[in-house]
Amino acid sequence: MSVPITRPGSPQRLRDAWIALAGLSAVFLFEMLDNSVLTVALPTIGRDLGASTSALQWVSGAYSLAFGGLMLLFGAVADRFGRRRVMLVGLVLLAGVSVATLAVTSVEGLVVVRALTGVAAAMTTPGAMALAFRLFDAEDLRVRALTVISTAGLVGLAVGPTVGGLVLAVAPWQVLLVANAPVAVVAFVGIRAGITADHVTDLRRDPVDVLGAVLGTATVAGVLVTPTVAVAAGGQADGAAGGPAGSPLLWCMVAATLAAATAFVARQRTAAAPLLDLRLVARPLVASGLLYKAAAGLATAGLSWTVTLQLQVVWGWPPALAAVGTLPQVVVLLVSGRFVGPFVRRVGLRTAAWTSSAAVVLGLAVSLAATPLGYPVVVVALVLVAAGMRVVGAVAGAEVLAGLPADRTSVGAALVDTASEVATAAGVAVAGTVLAALVPGAVAAAHLDAAHRAAVGGALSVAGVALTVVAAALVAAGMLRARQHASGAGPATEQADDQPAARPATGRPAADPAAHPPVTPSHHTDQESADV
Repeated sequence: MSVPITRPGSPQRLRDAWIALAGLSAVFLFEMLDNSVLTVALPTIGRDLGASTSALQWVSGAYSLAFGGLMLLFGAVADRFGRRRVMLVGLVLLAGVSVATLAVTSVEGLVVVRALTGVAAAMTTPGAMALAFRLFDAEDLRVRALTVISTAGLVGLAVGPTVGGLVLAVAPWQVLLVANAPVAVVAFVGIRAGITADHVTDLRRDPVDVLGAVLGTATVAGVLVTPTVAVAAGGQADGAAGGPAGSPLLWCMVAATLAAATAFVARQRTAAAPLLDLRLVARPLVASGLLYKAAAGLATAGLSWTVTLQLQVVWGWPPALAAVGTLPQVVVLLVSGRFVGPFVRRVGLRTAAWTSSAAVVLGLAVSLAATPLGYPVVVVALVLVAAGMRVVGAVAGAEVLAGLPADRTSVGAALVDTASEVATAAGVAVAGTVLAALVPGAVAAAHLDAAHRAAVGGALSVAGVALTVVAAALVAAGMLRARQHASGAGPATEQADDQPAARPATGRPAADPAAHPPVTPSHHTDQESADV
């Protein structure tokens, strides 16, 4: 682990920045709590608004599309106009949209509200990681800070279904979404009071690549929507012609996504001021962190599918019992946070990154033995995945941001979240398509015979093996890139072609004569950008 550079005024303990951490934690709490309570409320929303199943899918999908598709754009905007400023504007939008839920009277109106909520999430969530990273100088404090704010999100994810169910028993469903407003207020106050405005030398001055943003959004949106189209196409008919491979809509989606991705890459290679500098993504430290995050997202999505269908379809457990069966994962996610910091300090950031992502992949591999060996194998798989997720969620992001210059931290954080979203979508695509191709009829039919259960179990094994192999390959590639960084490109090389490493959020200039030449005082030295 590299020796941290201490800059004047940087917090030396987590408690010194508790106001800022409270605000950043509230952002992650909103993201996770919002998703979990909405899932619980969907049946009630459907009855109240007279919404069809496909309409309810758009209620969920509108958020994901806006969130996943716009993260890179708002990351680039934040790197130019201020991470704190963009986050505060996003929190104001979140509070306003949440209150607007009270006026919703149709499913179309709710879709609009959910899309705007996704826009607010794209403005705030990546910025929370970037600001937490910039708040501290020491590597272990950065990891601990990211662990703290991710814990808040995991608490929301864990308690969301229970809280949502209790609220629905005594109040209308709108209350669950309006609850985002006070969370946004807490986040706004904490960030406004605890984090100073971005220093002007930490911001980029080139214009935003609008065409690149459009192509990037279209690419990510296509990746997120295509899995749903694939699964839907596979479930519409029993024959091969009606399966995923025979769907014209699916092929159109795939072609459009590939075309957008190709155009995006071409644009980023030729634009004077690209939205995403591909040379930065190719840096060993950045690439390894993204590969680890993608591997964990892919394996986690695969495990979610395999365990859920294993318990409810193959073994015939009722939904309530299946929910109890996944509690080991929730428990490990909640109690293991205190061990992340000591673990990273003991083994180092690079080792923690690859071992944690490998643990997630190993968990998926172990789950493949559930059919012959029973539920104890599921418990082991859930524990491995939860423990790995707990670590990789903090260290992979820290690794990516450590490899980027100061004026790219927001787009770097957006890259981390986008890698996770895209990998999760890919995991859903593989699992859903394999099931649709190998299991005749509906996967979860009302009456399941032994042959159908066996077919589902076999399809889960095929999907699990495929996802395990791909995820393991991503971890191996990440290890190779990290080794290249350790053996060749040091921190100075990583940052040689751009600006110096990220300064803390206090707005004070860096004071590392070994890494940067002396700075001649000027009228810009103590200037901070105007903020909200």
